[in-house]
Amino acid sequence: MTREDAATIFERIATLLDMQGENPFKVRAYRTGAELVESYSGDIMALAAENKLAGIKGLGEALRDKLHEMATTGRLEFYENLKSQFPDTIFELFEVQGLGPKKIAALHAELGVSSIADLKLACETGTAAKLSGFGAKVVQKILDSIAFREQHAAEFRLDQVHALVQSILEELRQHPNVSHAEVCGSFRRGKETVHDLDFLVSTKQPEAVIEHFVQLPFVVDVIAKGPTKASIHAPNGVQCDLRAVTSREFPFALAYFTGSKEHNVAIRSRALAKGWSLNEYAFTPVEGHAGAPVIPPVHDEAELYRALDLDFIDPELRENTGEIDAAEHGGLPRLVQLENLRGVFHNHTTASDGGATLREMAEAAHDLGLQYLGIADHSKASFQANGLSETRLLAQIQEIKALNAELADEGFRLFAGNEVDILKDGTLDFSDEIMAQLDYVVASVHNVFNLPEAEMTARIIRAIENPHVTMLGHLTGRLLLQRPAYNVNIAAVIDAAAATGTIIEINASAWRLDMDWRWWKLAKEKGVKTSINPDAHSTRALQDVVYGIKTARKGWLTRKDVVNCLPLGEIEEVLQAKRVKFGVLAK
Repeated sequence: MTREDAATIFERIATLLDMQGENPFKVRAYRTGAELVESYSGDIMALAAENKLAGIKGLGEALRDKLHEMATTGRLEFYENLKSQFPDTIFELFEVQGLGPKKIAALHAELGVSSIADLKLACETGTAAKLSGFGAKVVQKILDSIAFREQHAAEFRLDQVHALVQSILEELRQHPNVSHAEVCGSFRRGKETVHDLDFLVSTKQPEAVIEHFVQLPFVVDVIAKGPTKASIHAPNGVQCDLRAVTSREFPFALAYFTGSKEHNVAIRSRALAKGWSLNEYAFTPVEGHAGAPVIPPVHDEAELYRALDLDFIDPELRENTGEIDAAEHGGLPRLVQLENLRGVFHNHTTASDGGATLREMAEAAHDLGLQYLGIADHSKASFQANGLSETRLLAQIQEIKALNAELADEGFRLFAGNEVDILKDGTLDFSDEIMAQLDYVVASVHNVFNLPEAEMTARIIRAIENPHVTMLGHLTGRLLLQRPAYNVNIAAVIDAAAATGTIIEINASAWRLDMDWRWWKLAKEKGVKTSINPDAHSTRALQDVVYGIKTARKGWLTRKDVVNCLPLGEIEEVLQAKRVKFGVLAK
């Protein structure tokens, strides 16, 4: 049994005991035990198996015995007996807004409610309203909460919440009583989707700021409101939570609510090793820890990490995947930033399925301060996207040359490319003779997604072994929250890209963010470069690179790992490098 499993069991015991009206000190002991198991710096399950837990502060004899039982048997009889008194679905009731342990206990004991389906029926039939502490308004709120949960159970893509985040931050930062305001949680960490949005402010007048927050014009309904925190629903269904703290608490709360949970557990363990307890409000000395250093003043996150003998860790890296060790030994990368980009590839025009002309795309890119723009309309196999035939593609190459002649004095250049379909057998939609006339080629899969993994992997590898394929587009074909990735051995594709010198793009469309950030540390170790491409089908979509930057940063990438950070005059050599490697020169 893992420490995570043991911590979850302790948490669930606390929840079930709370429902039964058990002594609150006993309930708290189990919650504390869960936190300790998660944050202990050593292998606590190995110690438990050997009955060597004595002396760990906060872990009493009863909890030590239970940990020993879990570590040696993989189960806990006390928990099994306790949960046998309730159906497994009882825990889902805690996901309904407005329900706590006492109300859930009453619903279960008096009406036999043990799931959200049971709860919905009890509320709709009026039986729940007859219980003490409920009534028509409470029941309606529960029904509203259930309906909202059903309607908006899915996560949200970044493009669905990005504007909302900016609007809320602007509103909060303009409030006269707010000193600092930040977004926290998975959004700040650059995750590809979010469940809700967490905001944090420092203020001396928390109630005034909370009242301002719940009165914002885009608030659909107020879920909860207290003196220092509130939760609301925004129009698209996303829940937005605000917490108000003091300026002294702000750096601790910002780090805590940014997460991730795994990162926070590791950080807390590091603090405990110094003799300090760390929570969302402060460092505090641990009683009985002799020789603990004096806690230094902390005014921002950088000083918080410095107090723990760590370099500042960018939010995107806080997933407990090696960042703490790197921060201790000066090994953190200087992550790529949006302003490092000098141009973008993989962009579409009205020649295929884009919404802007070649000239309009060029002008928009130039207005954004980019030095170059790569055009990559679809190839003929993507007939649904008005893919270009050989004749149309050659004509577009000439059009690009003519427009480049006009723009020569402005320090801007268009690169002629194409998003060439990878066919089912791994061959490409255009011949080598045609592709040789392009400045670069993006190869992508657009159909036959249901191949077995080995066949799909071989298909993609065969394609990128072609010397004219400069970069691989949206490696897994996923559409976030709509279509899963097809079966492909990503590690094998990374190896093939490294061997052939093929760039793997980060498709910056918020629908894709593909290749996923979780693979980029491996790809970087193998020497694979990326190009952060917006896959823009409009002038506005050129700005979607902001999402790709988040993915690149989350993948530990620096500007040296991203080819389109190179300026005009240097990027040309990179685009030709693979052809040179294979002894095939562009015509």
